[in-house]
Amino acid sequence: MQDTPPSVPDFTQWPSFPFEGDLRVKQLDDPVPVEPPRRGEGNRECTACNAPDEAYIWVGERWRVRAMDRPTGLPMVLILESRSHLDLGDLPNLLAAELGVMTVRLERAIRSLDGVARVHVNRWGDGSAHLHMWFLARPYGRLQLRGTFLSLWDSILPPISEAQWRENLALVAAWLAEFGGRPLAEPPRIQWQAPSSLAESRAESTESVAEDEAASVIEAAEEIPEPTEAPGPTAAPVPEGTHPPTDGPKPEATPKSTDAPQSEAAPESTDVPESEESLGTGEPKSEQPQAG
Repeated sequence: MQDTPPSVPDFTQWPSFPFEGDLRVKQLDDPVPVEPPRRGEGNRECTACNAPDEAYIWVGERWRVRAMDRPTGLPMVLILESRSHLDLGDLPNLLAAELGVMTVRLERAIRSLDGVARVHVNRWGDGSAHLHMWFLARPYGRLQLRGTFLSLWDSILPPISEAQWRENLALVAAWLAEFGGRPLAEPPRIQWQAPSSLAESRAESTESVAEDEAASVIEAAEEIPEPTEAPGPTAAPVPEGTHPPTDGPKPEATPKSTDAPQSEAAPESTDVPESEESLGTGEPKSEQPQAG
């Protein structure tokens, strides 16, 4: 007797579902007796632990924030990581409390950007044992992007301009630095060119974008299982951030300018306040950065 294929679920008819046409459900694989180790488990190297501060847009004493390696379809995609090699359920009380503070703080920073309506916060953790929280900005007015399929739309939408992307990174880093830590992302420098050379450079940039695939949340593959490989010589570790079947997005170091200060880092102030009066509103202590 043949198995009856499962019917396509109702959510495929939702306006937010990014595909249409004839669809069928994949055959579900048999469960494995033992799951393979994630990055940072067993003898697998941890990419987050080995990444230098320069690969992040903002760093503090106990937390770091990194971006994708290039612009994607959403206005902003950021990842909050703990410095310590801990997963969510392993956090001590201090870091668990700070995670709540940092989550709210980073959400407000991203939501302050022009054109951002909501910020989706996700944690999967199937690719890495090192705690990392995803922050995805939904564009304002794009009602079709509401809900659970936002990460899929990030792969489908055309990437935003690199200049806007770098400016957004700098604004978020500056917002976080108002509470402590060190911002490492800076806005793009103005490139003064004659009109003719500017048109040529734009044409070259368009061709370059067309050749490269977008580095999106789904394509980051940190949450996608790796394919089973045949036994053989051990391959050299693949840097995180390349395309599938790699294991995750490599933190991007380019938003940081080469002349960014490396010292005089302000102490991070993510400790949980001791009184309601010290909680405040969570807004920066000085004039908050405005999105350009």
